[in-house]
Amino acid sequence: MHRNPTRDFIVGLFVLAGIAAIAVGLVATIAPGLSPAGQWALFAVFAVVSTVFFRQLVRKRFPSRASDSRVDDTLVGDAGRALEAMASGALGRVELRGSTWSARNAGAASIEVGERVRVERVEGLTLHVQRES
Repeated sequence: MHRNPTRDFIVGLFVLAGIAAIAVGLVATIAPGLSPAGQWALFAVFAVVSTVFFRQLVRKRFPSRASDSRVDDTLVGDAGRALEAMASGALGRVELRGSTWSARNAGAASIEVGERVRVERVEGLTLHVQRES
């Protein structure tokens, strides 16, 4: 079965909110004179405490990744078109596969508007490109 990390994360948030709500319910049972504002404040405190307490479990369940290698593998070597002029090492925008991307000129030569570029590597959502020879 295919796992959906976003769905799992949202379910986890609902579980943590449920834990906080149950804790507030128990406190309200013990102290029935607690005002609604006090209950909301207590809910916020319990939600933060439960998040801090379960932080390590969440980090193990959802490890961070510097970049998505599937994107890296599919874009490297592709040709696009510069939408902005970029000096060597400068940031700009390129059009590739019908989408606009942030790009850094990884070559020694400057790139002019409309010039074809080739993707050398991908870092996060920034393409490192060089002018196509």
